[in-house]
Amino acid sequence: MGFTEMAGTLVVKNIETYYGPIMAIRGVSLEVRAGHIVALLGANGAGKTTVLKTISGAMEPQKGSVDLDGDAIVNLDPDVIARRGVAHVPEGREVFPFLSVEENLQVGAFSRNDKAVKDDLEQVYEYFPALLEHRSLAAGFLSGGQQQMLAIGRALMLQPRIMLLDEPSLGLSPRYVAEIAAIITRLNKERGITVLLVEQNAKVALDISEYGYVMENGRIVMEDTSERLKEASDIQEFYLGMKDEGVRGRRRWKQRKTWR
Repeated sequence: MGFTEMAGTLVVKNIETYYGPIMAIRGVSLEVRAGHIVALLGANGAGKTTVLKTISGAMEPQKGSVDLDGDAIVNLDPDVIARRGVAHVPEGREVFPFLSVEENLQVGAFSRNDKAVKDDLEQVYEYFPALLEHRSLAAGFLSGGQQQMLAIGRALMLQPRIMLLDEPSLGLSPRYVAEIAAIITRLNKERGITVLLVEQNAKVALDISEYGYVMENGRIVMEDTSERLKEASDIQEFYLGMKDEGVRGRRRWKQRKTWR
């Protein structure tokens, strides 16, 4: 049977989320159309991770709406949202280090009782041969790149409509960064899985996505097609490192004011 191909249009409107008294997200709105890869860019502390946590139910917004294929999922429990088809791969991978690779993958199918789990497990191994080789090994002994593959594979076992990927290239060697980017593209093209990709590596994110949003200080300050964002002087300077480093701080301050 294999993975189920499903729609996965995500619409976020005007969400505001707080850490105690501190507003982390300030009226963020974005759309991820079914079958597309959308990048969410920004520096540390911009609010990108909080957006993903709000979508997946790990945090509750004080304002705004989150809809998946026209159905409201805002303020639902995280396990309910996961069952609706939202797979969240958090920053840092967060595999279960003392469980085997295969046990980690089986955890991803916790909400399923269908007979296709075994077939999907074999397809995960097809996508990630390194996991098959280490299927009985405790996940804590895997390399960082292999753990990231395991985290994505575990999310696939949910049969998601949409995957929320938080910094999948963080801390990985260039080889693994390229492999992870290739597998994200492959899953999108072959399985039709919608992807919202949070990345500080703007080049990787814009190379594999169709559309992108840029966050600063909890707000969306720019959005456009990925091709146009790559050509934008702001993106080239602040995220692609294509301008003089010596004036970066001064120009960045001025550009923030322009974005606002």
